[in-house]
Amino acid sequence: MTKDKSFVFEDAMKELETIVSTLESESESLEKSMELFEKGIELSQSLRDHLDSAEQRIEILMNESKDKIKIDKTDEE
Repeated sequence: MTKDKSFVFEDAMKELETIVSTLESESESLEKSMELFEKGIELSQSLRDHLDSAEQRIEILMNESKDKIKIDKTDEE
């Protein structure tokens, strides 16, 4: 799901919150609750994957910027 261009983190998070709220209300049948739970697990994993990917990209950018800063500092000396 995270590879899908249509994946929007905020929308997935809102959907997960709705699922959790519905499950907490205990207003659905067991079968529907199980379907919602499964969907919630899938969304949770997709959100986690998306966050992991973002964290990796941030680490790469931070490492690249550290390298540039070191180069700039040595150029000035």
